[in-house]
Parts: sequence; C-alpha cells; structure tokens
Amino acid sequence: MENELNLNETSRTISAELKEALEKTILPNVADTTKDYLYSTLWTVISKQANKMVGDICFFGEPNSEGEIEIGYGTYTEFQKKGFMTEAVGGIINWAKSQPKIFSILASTEKENIGSFTILLKNNFLKIGETETLFNWKLQIK
Repeated sequence: MENELNLNETSRTISAELKEALEKTILPNVADTTKDYLYSTLWTVISKQANKMVGDICFFGEPNSEGEIEIGYGTYTEFQKKGFMTEAVGGIINWAKSQPKIFSILASTEKENIGSFTILLKNNFLKIGETETLFNWKLQIK
C-alpha cells in the first residue's frame, strides 16, 4: 500500500489481534455485498509531514439497533504520543456525526494503556464501565 500511495516506508508490526480481525472479520465483511464496507474497512492514518503511515483505525461493524458503533485503533510505536491518533479519532467522530444511523461511539481500552484512553478523554468520551482488564468508553454524538 505504501508504494501505491507513494509513501515512505514505515516500520510496523501487525499485532496478533489485528491479524485475527483482518482474517476473521474485516476482510470477510468487506467482501460481503450485504454489508456496508465503510464499517468494515481498516483505515490507515498518514502523516503528511513524514509521508508515512503512522497508525490504523477501524469500526467493528455497522451501527447496532441503538445507533452505536465501536472503534478500535493503534499507533505505530515510533509515532506514539505525537497526537496523530487523537486527531484521527476526532476525524472519525466528525464523520460519524454526519451519519444518520449513528448516535454514539463505543471503545474499549486496556486499563494499563494510558495513552489509548487519553486519546478518548481528549475526544470527550466518558468511561461507562470496566471489566477486570478493560475500560469501556462511550461518546454520545446525537
């Protein structure tokens, strides 16, 4: 993809979770003509200044019956703590606000991943619950 977009090469490792999501959810859903591919696409975040891919963001499927969508994201190590994902999540929020079927956005973060939940706090998400290992977040947009 970097060659196709004329980007500089980025050093990155695909996590086991992302690999599994690509194989079992994202790719099958994109190929399913009964589903809206926008909610099953892995979007890449690009630094214009560095001309590199710096992270990924996605939805975990189409809005549910309550108009909720869930997002997931990751920033490549060399680009963490530089505001890229905070901006990308803000962009997803702005896009979601224009979609008539979306009323809120959900996300989950590992409790020890301070950087990940700081991104959500900066984008006005509220913590709505937790499990043994995760915090659950929600942003009401309508």
